Amino acid sequence: MHPLNRRQFLKMAGAASMLAALPRAVSAQTVAARVVVVGGGFGGATVAKYLRMWGGNVQVTLVDPSPAHISCVLSNLVVTGALPMTRITLGYTALAANHGVEILQGSAIAVDPAGGRVTIATATGNQVLDYDHLVLAPGIDFAPAPGIWNPDLTPHAWRAGTQTTVLKNQLAAMRSRDTFVMTVPKSPYRCPPGPYERACVVADYLKRKGRTGAKVIVLDANASIQAEPEAFTKAFNVTHKGWIEYVPNAAVQSVNSSTRSIVTTARTVNNAKVLNYIPNQVAGGIAASLGVNSSGYVPVNPLSYAIANYPDIHVIGDSCAVPASDGKAVPKSAHMANSEAKICADAILRSLRGEALDENIASSSACYSPITSKTASWLSTNFIYGDIFDAAGNVKGKGMHRVDIGEAPAAEVGGDSFEDMFTWADSLFADCFV
Repeated sequence: MHPLNRRQFLKMAGAASMLAALPRAVSAQTVAARVVVVGGGFGGATVAKYLRMWGGNVQVTLVDPSPAHISCVLSNLVVTGALPMTRITLGYTALAANHGVEILQGSAIAVDPAGGRVTIATATGNQVLDYDHLVLAPGIDFAPAPGIWNPDLTPHAWRAGTQTTVLKNQLAAMRSRDTFVMTVPKSPYRCPPGPYERACVVADYLKRKGRTGAKVIVLDANASIQAEPEAFTKAFNVTHKGWIEYVPNAAVQSVNSSTRSIVTTARTVNNAKVLNYIPNQVAGGIAASLGVNSSGYVPVNPLSYAIANYPDIHVIGDSCAVPASDGKAVPKSAHMANSEAKICADAILRSLRGEALDENIASSSACYSPITSKTASWLSTNFIYGDIFDAAGNVKGKGMHRVDIGEAPAAEVGGDSFEDMFTWADSLFADCFV
């Protein structure tokens, strides 16, 4: 890991984002085409925007069941009441007004790859949209453990919105000596909202509210902390010592929402005050219907994010599986979805012009994680296209190879990073939705 400081991180993360944002030899004289984008999160909104910015007269329709996207980025601060929901609610008005993206409120229910059509369920009935290219960015679905799980009683809050409010209200109702139990799903999973940061901000909330003897139990299905291990190890063992109990190798075996009880391979907890059960995750259903790998995600070509059997159908963001070097997987983050969307947009426009795909590509992922109500850590990684390697160091093919930039040393978890977190988030929001 390269020992970068916070200012170097900001500079390099910004440079990486600009690299991913620049189209290569994109002409305004693009053949008119119809592109349908399913899913209006960070990936879907970005690809719709950049297709219009770079493609001139390409017709773009963005389909999403909601009138606005509620961001998982910063959503853990809504859980603790530090931010209002309006702070993370991102509308589609600017995409329509500034870029000419057509917005259709509805859900994709079927894809006809041979006919180049996708069926959308809307409030007024089904609509069938023809496409030259289809981009699927539906986010994640859940693969819950056996048992009786009711997310209204034991929320995941892994899709921001109503679930965030449910968890917020349950946290606010906690009293001294109550227990907040949360699970960390098996990797890979969507992040943000980060599970370890959620544990930290919940513990900080309980501490600040004087909930003496209250505890956060983190049941992690993985063998160790998956992100920012230095920062979160110190957070668990020092900053929030006595408030957080971290339990690794805790794969969930059953859940009972009515009693707020959970059985894992490492620990059983009964009658928790709050059970924040976050199930294992897979590709969103409409994308998964076209074929998934053993982990439940859709394999794609990283030069275009197209599916092998369907070169005019692309999957970006949380639902896709990008070939990468062993132990260096491409994260399922909002920032990464934004990067992937720009590569996908450029590839679609090149395809429409009959040009070869660009192999000189890079993607990036950066994030900040609140540790307390006033401090945060950061993490940034870059990926470049080229040879990827197996665990023994042998070339196993082509894909995205991770180049570690760094993470905040434990000593740099502080107030400056907390303030920078909002600058980063607002820049990301604007690049995707404005």
